[in-house]
This record gives sequence, structure tokens and C-alpha cells, in this order.
Amino acid sequence: MAAACAGMEAAAAAVPAPSPPPSAAAAPGSAELVCAEGRNLKAVLCQRCGSRVLLPGAATFTRRELLLPAMRKKAAAAAGGGSGDVVREHWLVRDMFSFENVGFTRDVGNVKFLVCADCEAGPIGWHCLDDKDSFYVALERVAHE
Repeated sequence: MAAACAGMEAAAAAVPAPSPPPSAAAAPGSAELVCAEGRNLKAVLCQRCGSRVLLPGAATFTRRELLLPAMRKKAAAAAGGGSGDVVREHWLVRDMFSFENVGFTRDVGNVKFLVCADCEAGPIGWHCLDDKDSFYVALERVAHE
């Protein structure tokens, strides 16, 4: 990964992707979201408006420590800075066309944040422009059905 994206990652080194499906030691609730192959069993939805972000089976579970800005509207998220959260469990999407409904902020350095395309809540995820095939959606920032 290029140095431009390294600043967006948390201090801990990234765990190689894809990770095996979560065990009982994983965050509460994540085990029932992942099938034996490590893919999402349920649809991924926006927490705020319920818009469908991913269909079942469209993403792979992975663990990687990333620092995401606090949840807010797209314009504020694009400005960067401010407080944030270290997020560890993600859905990894390899093709941007796998998304049902997602928007992207303007570039923040060498990163685009993922937001709900309907209500613009986010960021729900992260994409480094140096890696065209990796889109991370934070499990704790989305709902599942």
C-alpha cells in the first residue's frame, strides 16, 4: 500500500485479507453474518435510511484496523479531520459494481470514503485510490437483513 494511504490506517498493522470467518471471540453478532466461505449471509443496509448497499454474498469478511471519521453527512465527511473511530471488522468488496447503492466522497488525500447514496450518511467505509480493487465497508456502520 502506498504511503499516502498509510496515514489513514490505525497504528496497528493490517491483518492480511481475507480473514477466516469470525469465531465466538469476534464482535457480538458478526458470526451469524458470515457464511462458511467467509461471505456476507445477509444484505447490507444503511443504518439511517435502510437503503440496500450490498446483496447477500457480495462481500468477504475481513479484519483490518482503519481509522474512519465520525459518522456525518457527505459534505462534512469529505472535509476530513475531526474525531474518528478505529474500525476493525469490514466487508471487503473487490469490484465497485458489486454495490447496489453507495456514494463516494471527494478525494481526501489518496482516499475516498464510502457513504449511502440515498441519504449520504457516512462514512460507512473506505477506499484507497492506490488499490482499485479494495473497498471496505465497516460492519458496525451498517445494518443487516
